[in-house]
Parts: sequence; structure tokens; C-alpha cells
Amino acid sequence: MKYVSTRGQAAPVDFIGACLAGLAPDGGLYVPETYPQIAPPRPDEPYAHVAARILSAFAGDAIPEADMLAMCERAYASFAHHSVAPLTQAGPGLWLMELHHGPTLAFKDVAMQIIAQLYDYMLGKTGRRLSIVCATSGDTGGAAAAAFAGAKHADLFILHPHERISPVQRLFMTTTGAPNVTNLALDGDFDDCQAIVKSLFADKAFVDGVGLSGVNSINWARIAAQSVYYATAQAALGGKIRFVVPSGNMGDALAGYVAARCGLMTGGFEIACAVNENDALARLFKTGIMSRAPAVATPSPAMDISVPSNFERLLYEATGRDGDAVRSVYDRYKQAGEAELSDVAKNRLGCVGITASAVNNADTLAEMATFESETGWLICPHTAVGTFEARQSPRTDVVTVVLATAAAAKFPETVKEATGLDAPLPHRCGSLLARGEVFDRLPADVAAVRGVIEAKMQAAP
Repeated sequence: MKYVSTRGQAAPVDFIGACLAGLAPDGGLYVPETYPQIAPPRPDEPYAHVAARILSAFAGDAIPEADMLAMCERAYASFAHHSVAPLTQAGPGLWLMELHHGPTLAFKDVAMQIIAQLYDYMLGKTGRRLSIVCATSGDTGGAAAAAFAGAKHADLFILHPHERISPVQRLFMTTTGAPNVTNLALDGDFDDCQAIVKSLFADKAFVDGVGLSGVNSINWARIAAQSVYYATAQAALGGKIRFVVPSGNMGDALAGYVAARCGLMTGGFEIACAVNENDALARLFKTGIMSRAPAVATPSPAMDISVPSNFERLLYEATGRDGDAVRSVYDRYKQAGEAELSDVAKNRLGCVGITASAVNNADTLAEMATFESETGWLICPHTAVGTFEARQSPRTDVVTVVLATAAAAKFPETVKEATGLDAPLPHRCGSLLARGEVFDRLPADVAAVRGVIEAKMQAAP
């Protein structure tokens, strides 16, 4: 298996190279040179076994299958539900896929737990040590902190927008007590954090000097790991499925597209991306124009993103895998804050089975209350964006699965506002509130972040 850059100016790499690099040297994102065709799972196949088969197909001969299975079994042993991504029925033809049974109560755990296993395995084989940088709009940082805390071969640097994530989200990333985890609260929004990460990767001397890598949704291993639960949902429900995916960076939705490209969605599929008032993705699908707008704060902060990074991978496919065309779009976008896609790309985007629409703040809060009154379940505001979208476009010709991306307990203030009810942390997370937080506040400045990473590396034994 080889991986190529969406911008066409980087040499192909193997699975290990794509995972450890994160971003390609030319600024693009890695995608498989060809998509492997993978046998769909059986309904009774254990989740870790399905994950090992799918990830082994993406790894090729880089990692023995027995080693991959052992890593997957360790990664998912920490989940509270043995199915990892169980399906629960919320109404006629409507299901929730619960992705919040991991250690930090969010779907990011599904990928991050196995990524930490992969990194320690790959770095242990090569004798390398990496500085892993992670920009987060809320859940990625906590999942990365839980997965990499105490890692033998990696230091983790988490960038989050100061006071623009929920207090519980912050606790999951700032209370590990692990010396290899550094938390930075930046005075800006998530897009500022993400732009800093991309700037760090653009400095080749810095990348080489500190051994820089990334675990944001730009990392291919995250996409591969998230494709697994689409396959298990297809095996469990059969037939054509419409997945409604609360979307920010579009990584979760792209994983469904990847599953389909690998032959895992045997009954057919649709993916409806549901975004909040930061509607760049919805506008892009509607108009074919990428346009920049400052992110605004919403009740669903993990989706407060105005530049959905993983769209680049979909655009690469829509251009016929034309790296020059992709690079041109992003160069124009960087210079002018706006770029229109070609007619060819627009037409092909309309045929990939993915759509996007926006849900406003008032409807999100009202949906949380409505869903609780109908089912007795509390849902997080991100999940509510998805269930509202499913409610607005009911279907009888397909089964609808809404991805429940986080537990309601991660957003107790918003749940209380919307429903009047408390959403306590589960017992297994009870010690979280008693732990001391450790984080540093910095300006949203690439030089400041670079200085922290360099200082940490110089102080390392």
C-alpha cells in the first residue's frame, strides 16, 4: 500500500510514513494510491477483529496482521460497551450509533486509542521519538491526551481555543498528569489553532528538528479507523443506510465515503453532513465556492469550524485525482479567502452521495428537549444537530443512522439550558473533577507555540 498527496508534489509513502507524517511535505493530505477492497464484516464479528482486518488492508505489508489484531484488542478493551459502536433505536427507521463509550466519552476515542497503539508500535520498531501536535475544537484533544498519556516514544502538544470549549471537554485534556502531555490554551478560535499546526508543518527544518507529527483528522490513520464503524453498522442493519453525521472538519463523514470506496457499504449509502451555524461546508456543497468566514461560538463547540480540512480529500477525488487542480484551489483560497471549484469538480461532488446542511442554535437546543421528551434520553448538542437534520428530512425508503458523537455529560451546562435536566458524568469518569488542571495560555501565534515545543525538546533527557 502506497499513499500519495492530494496536492501531487510529494513522493509516495507507505502506511507508516503517512501515519507518522500527518501532513504531506507539499501541504496536502495523504490518501491511498488505490483503495483496497475489503470483505464486509459478519454481523457477529467482534469489533476489534473487524478493525484489525480493515486497518491491515490499509497498512499492507507494513504491519503483520497478528500485531494489528493485538493492538486493536488493547485499544478497544478500555471501552465501556463491548460493541464499541452500538446501535440503539430512537424511532421508526431511526437509529443512533453511539460513539461515546470510550474513555473521554466522544467518538474521537474510537480512532485515537488505536492510533496511540500504532504510534508506540511503529516508533518502537524504528527507535524514533516524535513531537505530536494536535489542534482541537473540543474532543480530539481529550481523546489524544487519554490515548498518549505516558507514551514511551511521543510527546503530545494540544492546542485548544481558550474558553471556546466546554469545561468538561477541557478537563479531559488538562488533567492527565502525564509529563509527556502539554496543553496550550490559545487566544483565538479553532481555525487559528489549526492554521498554526499547518504553519508548523510547513517549516521543514522545524519538522525535522523536533520530529513533528500530527493526530488531527488530517491523519490518514484516523480516517481508516473511523471507517470501521460504518462497516459494522452496515453488517448489523443491512440494506441502504443514510448516515447523518454531525460535521466540523468532515473527517467522520469522509470515513463513511472511504468505507464505501473499499466495498464495505454493500447495501448502498448516503451521507448527510449536519453542520451548525458555522455553515462553510453547507455553503460549499450548495454553491461550489470555498469562502472564509470567522467561526462563531455555538452550543456545539466541537463543530465551530469554518475550514473543514478533510474536504480536500473529497475534492481530490472530484477533480479526478488532479493534484495541480487541488493545489490551485487552495492557493487561491489562501490568497483571497475564496475559491470557486471547477465545473467538473462541482458536478462530480453531486454524485458522491454526500450532502450538507446547516442547523441553527435555537433549533439545536429545541431538538435536545424534543428528543428527551420523545425517548427519555439526553443527547449532546452535536448529536442534536444530527437528529434535527434527520427530523427535517424524514425517509421511509432507507434506514437512517445518526452518529451520536459525544455523551451529553460532556456538555452539562448546555443540557441544563435546553432540557432543565442534569447530565452527570458516568461513574467511571467520577475522579475527573477532583484532578488538578495544567495548561498554559498563549497568544494565537505560531512563534509562541514553536517556542514551547522547542523548549520541551531541549529539556528532554
